[in-house]
Amino acid sequence: MITLTQLEYVVAVDTHRHFGKAAEQCFVTQPTLSMQIKKLEEELEVIIFDRSMQPLIPTDVGQRIIEQARAVLTQAEELKNIIKDHKNQVSGVLRLGIIPTLAPYLLPRFIGRYKRAYPNIMIRVEELTTQNIINLLHKDLLDAGILITPLREEKIIEKPVFYEEMMVYAHPDHPLHRKETITPADLSAHDIWLLSDGHCFRNQVVNLCSYLSGAGGQLPFQFEAGSLETIMKIIEREGGITLIPELAGYDLKETDKKNVLRFSHTKPLREVSLVYSRHFAKHRLINLLEKEVREAVPSGLLDVSRGTVVEYR
Repeated sequence: MITLTQLEYVVAVDTHRHFGKAAEQCFVTQPTLSMQIKKLEEELEVIIFDRSMQPLIPTDVGQRIIEQARAVLTQAEELKNIIKDHKNQVSGVLRLGIIPTLAPYLLPRFIGRYKRAYPNIMIRVEELTTQNIINLLHKDLLDAGILITPLREEKIIEKPVFYEEMMVYAHPDHPLHRKETITPADLSAHDIWLLSDGHCFRNQVVNLCSYLSGAGGQLPFQFEAGSLETIMKIIEREGGITLIPELAGYDLKETDKKNVLRFSHTKPLREVSLVYSRHFAKHRLINLLEKEVREAVPSGLLDVSRGTVVEYR
């Protein structure tokens, strides 16, 4: 008879593609885990993992079994959640990923209040790139992510929460300060600083301004930036421009806010969403998190009609 424990072991091996690491995750010895998976394979009369490959890979039928195992484990988790809801209990573990261009501006606004409101929820937050969040969601190593959408990823649900404006940050002496109107075409200059590859905000800037083939050509040096804060500090000393998200503008010192410029007509927006796997069972935790995030941001950011969403893919 197939057991939930066997299914947990199978999913763990698929996640890590390694029997030893899977055993560590499941808090059992490797022989115990291997024996249970072998017993399951014998009962089903199929081979789930091709052990001749390194790292391990599922067989074709094994992949179908793993997908069903994830669904079964999700439904088992949902049964527990039904009981918790019936008893009005809010508890559990929430593993959350958030991208670097949101983390410093959004996380401090809600995470402490969320934890104080629901002390029985254990929150684990990691700052990760969009692709890493997607990969970990597919492997069930994260419960949810806060990032920029649309993703259009199979098996991932997107729940838009708010929309922040993309704004220009320019050195005080930059010519853009003297323009009456600012359009994306004005960012075709070769003095724009960009985040390094892998950041979705970089891709949004490039999509917004299809004139950036020579971006950075007139900068004093080449720099692969990992944070907007670093870019803004360099601009203050070396000149140039960049784009920043709206929440970053709220956190600026008053003396630096004068360096922020807005586009004159249609406002370019980025859509911030909660995303999670279709197998995700902790829906109440997600709904409570969404509520806290919505209440933590300025109310104007909830209105998508004030601009146009810029995609990054």
